[in-house]
Amino acid sequence: MLDWLSKKIGKARLMRWVMNFYPPYLGAGVRVRHISDDFRDIQVSMGLGWYNRNYVGTQFGGALYAMVDPFFMLMLMENLGPRYVVWDKAADIDFIAPGRGPVFARFTVDDTLLDEIRRQTASGEKYLPQLQVDIHDGAGNLIARVGKTLYVRLKPQARQA
Repeated sequence: MLDWLSKKIGKARLMRWVMNFYPPYLGAGVRVRHISDDFRDIQVSMGLGWYNRNYVGTQFGGALYAMVDPFFMLMLMENLGPRYVVWDKAADIDFIAPGRGPVFARFTVDDTLLDEIRRQTASGEKYLPQLQVDIHDGAGNLIARVGKTLYVRLKPQARQA
């Protein structure tokens, strides 16, 4: 069913819809605003409400991290294809300023990164690219910076082909 639907309305559009109704995102107020058809540009936002506010009335740090958690992995999986294993390996978050309202993040993946991953993994070795996404408020102020380390490797059967 999802295969048919993704062919009819587009995989990126279907993914956006599914992510927006994913219970943890729905409950935290996270909205996927845009996924480009090539999965190289994703934009997300999160409002501030009673459900994601911390004790001092600002964005809860766990919600800020959850807002950006899966996207680099999904983007690499879609762009590298099924011959690759892609996992989140590590993450860190640096809280810069309190989020007192809606916050936004934009993820981009370019040819330079994808070419580097292919080059580093061509012989079957793992590669651990380190990526970064910034979370801003509506005025463009930096709220948090999230670093992600991913694990990427060619699948064993893909190395033999």
